[in-house]
Amino acid sequence: MAEKEMLQKNIEEFSRLQDYMVDCEKESNAYKKMKRRYIELKVILTASGVNLTELDFIKE
Repeated sequence: MAEKEMLQKNIEEFSRLQDYMVDCEKESNAYKKMKRRYIELKVILTASGVNLTELDFIKE
């Protein structure tokens, strides 16, 4: 998979994951698992040079 395609997939997953997180209770196990993935994606995107200012509405 090309780097551009991988970056696009990660951005789409990051956005979709945040939508799911908003609908979950913060103390639920599901939220905690999603938050772990959220942090992973945030690190990947930041390391790839993506500015998350507009994309990150959870901001945790």
